[in-house]
Amino acid sequence: MKTMKNYKFWFCTGSQDLYGDECLRKVADHSAKIVDALNASGKLPYEVVLKPTLITQASIRQTFNDANNDADCAGVITWMHTFSPAKMWILGLQEYKKPLCHLHTQFNEEIPYDTIDMDFMNENQSAHGDREYGHIVTRMGIERKIIVGHWANESVQNQLGSWMRTAVGVMESSHIRVCRFGDNMNNVAVTEGDKVEAQIKFGWEIDHYNVNDVVDYVNAVADGDVNALVEEYYSKYQIILDGRDEAEFRKHVAVQAAIEIGMKRFLEERDYHAVVTHFGMLGGLKQLPGLAIQRLMEQGYGFGGEGDWKTAAMVRLMKIMTAGIKDAKGTSFMEDYTYNLVPGKEGILQAHMLEVCPTIADGPISMRVNPLSMGNREDPARLVFTSKVGSGVATSLIDMGNRFRLLVNAVDCKKNEKPMPNLPVATAFWTPQPNLEIGAAAWILAGGAHHTAFSYDLSVEQMVDWADAMGIESVVIDNNTNLRDFKNELKWNSIYYR
Repeated sequence: MKTMKNYKFWFCTGSQDLYGDECLRKVADHSAKIVDALNASGKLPYEVVLKPTLITQASIRQTFNDANNDADCAGVITWMHTFSPAKMWILGLQEYKKPLCHLHTQFNEEIPYDTIDMDFMNENQSAHGDREYGHIVTRMGIERKIIVGHWANESVQNQLGSWMRTAVGVMESSHIRVCRFGDNMNNVAVTEGDKVEAQIKFGWEIDHYNVNDVVDYVNAVADGDVNALVEEYYSKYQIILDGRDEAEFRKHVAVQAAIEIGMKRFLEERDYHAVVTHFGMLGGLKQLPGLAIQRLMEQGYGFGGEGDWKTAAMVRLMKIMTAGIKDAKGTSFMEDYTYNLVPGKEGILQAHMLEVCPTIADGPISMRVNPLSMGNREDPARLVFTSKVGSGVATSLIDMGNRFRLLVNAVDCKKNEKPMPNLPVATAFWTPQPNLEIGAAAWILAGGAHHTAFSYDLSVEQMVDWADAMGIESVVIDNNTNLRDFKNELKWNSIYYR
């Protein structure tokens, strides 16, 4: 499934005609050199497109409205090279609807001590112009990303590239469509939520189908297609029979192949990008979708278990935001299962019944067929592996009743201390920052779910920026967290976001 669109970002430089045509010519030249260097840096995931220098209210307004109407434009980067009177920007900013970045930079890195004169000062006054512009954006209450530093600095370029991914997440959020096969698990609170408010706030369309609607597609898959996909499985994964007859094992695997093909066709025909299932609502399916869902997630689909549409949409969103990252380590649906509380070795074993995305796998991936106590169906095939080592973010989107809250926890993924030969599911093991004691307490205080959308390839900052752009509360748990301040933050947020 395609997760990366050919978006572009517009670069808009502010100035005025007070200093004459020669100054404006230099402003345009400097802007062009900056854009060329950014595009050649290799640090940005999307192209930057230079726009003519903006020196009038009419040109500013027209440019922002053109950006709104250009489907390929995912955001605007603004920079005030000289002094640009900010009242000129009001109408354009009022009408602009896409992500906004304020790049607070200047063309020269160092003050030219030996030659600096008033002409240079008038021409190169970003420290002046950006404050004028920043004031009006703040007064208007417009959310934007502020990046400070010289444009050629790798840190600045990396920050700009990071923001681009968040901006694309904002843009693509309104295109996410979630297909629910069955409803939420009975009596479970955290997977519930206001679907209407989610569509208003995020643009998500969350629809429901009877699971037998997809069963018809599964049953219609030709034997030749099933056999071809099974052969692909056998060539790609290590086969662990666990004492089963090979022919019988293969039949179980073929069931998942038919589910993968049939479900994908159903989703593609209706243009859905995320899917939820529920082990208590399997209709005519012979197995709980396990291997099938893992493979669909690997292809870019979002997923949530037990009807958890919020997590399914977030997994899809985070897969979009990480698309195209070189040497990406992976993004997946995940669930908190059980603790290791040995002092010095504390952590949470993450897994699910079956559905963990193989993009996070470290080393070989095996295929097994084992009993599942839930679902009252035949033993499902699944992919089994352990996850990579490294830092990541675990997110939980929570419906607080009167608002949404995005909970973001920085986590450190570690190797399992010992093999777990009797546990036939994919697993990860992580310690939440700052440690298990504070991290788990803060998560529970904030109302975090047991399901998470997890990624190695996104930062806390990116997820907070996304929440800010969507106008929702975000709460961070990381190495700076202490419970006294955290409790106060939750209280303050309850007033601000009510």
